[in-house]
Amino acid sequence: MSVRRTVSLITLGCARNEVDSEELAARLEAAGWQTGDDEPDVVVVNTCGFIDSAKKDSIDTLLAAADSGAKVVAAGCMAERYGAQLAEALPEATVISFDDYTDIGARLDDVLEGRSLVPHSPRDRRTLLPITPVERSASAAHIPGHGALADDGLPAGVAPASGPRTLRKRLSGGPVASLKLASGCDRRCTFCAIPAFRGSYVSRRPDDLLAEAEWLAGQGVRELVLVSENSTSYGKDLGDLRALEKLLPRLAETKGIERVRVSYLQPAELRPGLLDVIASTEGVAPYFDLSFQHASGPVLRRMRRFGDPARFLDLLARIRERAPEAGIRSNFIVGFPGETQEQFDELVAFLEEARLDVIGVFGYSDEEGTEAYAFDGKLSQDVVDERVAALTELAEELTTQRAEERIGTELEILIEEDLGDGGYEGRAAHQGPEVDGAVTVQGIGLVPGQIVQAVAVDSEGVDLIARIKAGA
Repeated sequence: MSVRRTVSLITLGCARNEVDSEELAARLEAAGWQTGDDEPDVVVVNTCGFIDSAKKDSIDTLLAAADSGAKVVAAGCMAERYGAQLAEALPEATVISFDDYTDIGARLDDVLEGRSLVPHSPRDRRTLLPITPVERSASAAHIPGHGALADDGLPAGVAPASGPRTLRKRLSGGPVASLKLASGCDRRCTFCAIPAFRGSYVSRRPDDLLAEAEWLAGQGVRELVLVSENSTSYGKDLGDLRALEKLLPRLAETKGIERVRVSYLQPAELRPGLLDVIASTEGVAPYFDLSFQHASGPVLRRMRRFGDPARFLDLLARIRERAPEAGIRSNFIVGFPGETQEQFDELVAFLEEARLDVIGVFGYSDEEGTEAYAFDGKLSQDVVDERVAALTELAEELTTQRAEERIGTELEILIEEDLGDGGYEGRAAHQGPEVDGAVTVQGIGLVPGQIVQAVAVDSEGVDLIARIKAGA
């Protein structure tokens, strides 16, 4: 009689991590582990290692899991980035690498049985893949979240009689799910360590993505959110820079999928053809998650990025010319080494003119292994904090104004939650999940996953209040 083995997965950080956790959950169940137990034998924390606040949250979560009495495993970005260093600093947890994911059931067996695992030494995962993008698909390096299809242990090239199955188990319900387009990044932004521990850019095959989209639709998903470190690079390693333009209409035609949303777009790589497809394809949300990071040209060049206020405003004008109702969001780093008051003021002036729906503000912090870590011209923490506070206050004012501009406009709302007493919460096409605000509507007999036509009648900050259109 087999021993019951239980595991709980805690996911921190971005939507990409959520996809990785759902692949881990599928691999664990295939290995005989039961997921989602309230008193698990093992807790796996899928950590985030991007910035200091995320790393602190990861440490706190690992320590809290250890206090529960369960065995604790640190997986994910922070574990990959620090390896043996994290294991030494946090003996409460067993640290694993991305390379352990394909045999995660056996690794947790080792943890449960008290067999020691040697933590990995951190390495630059870009070295595991060929420099030439089109040669990367032949690499044997494991890439989390890319286990699209499982063959149930049959020899390579032989599919089970019922056909390949998606190697993923949903860990949360609801009508929205992320679909990972690609992993890694080939950009060399001076503030970012992600390429070193996530590796070079690797796209998933269109057929794998379409198969997973069909599977998600069968799980009750109605909106797909396409995620990656850089969605505008999708297909370059497949030999087709127009791959995303071709993929989006096919995903939107998937039976059961009502809306497809793309995130993580690089402004410098947003080609006119892709802009047109996002702005005008039925079933694709006219939504632009643009990674501006700053507006001052000199600051952007120090970041090893491209652009300036004139170019960014021109891009926004071209988007709104094609889709006046488009949702546009971006994140910005303030206090970057060498940022002058004049350059900060240039960012402020850009935001006042840009009319973005959502503005994320982050203060610069040093990250080991990045080029900016060694830069001169570091600003004092007091100055960084002052600029963060000032820009955050402005962002709240500007995004509130932008929401008010939408009062009176028609909205296509995906219902996500029944609030009771005839109230429902959902999101319009211009709102991404979790971070972009929501819409509250009154109705009778609505259900999560349903799309309703409504008119915005009021706003509260970035959130909207809507009334269902008569006859809709």
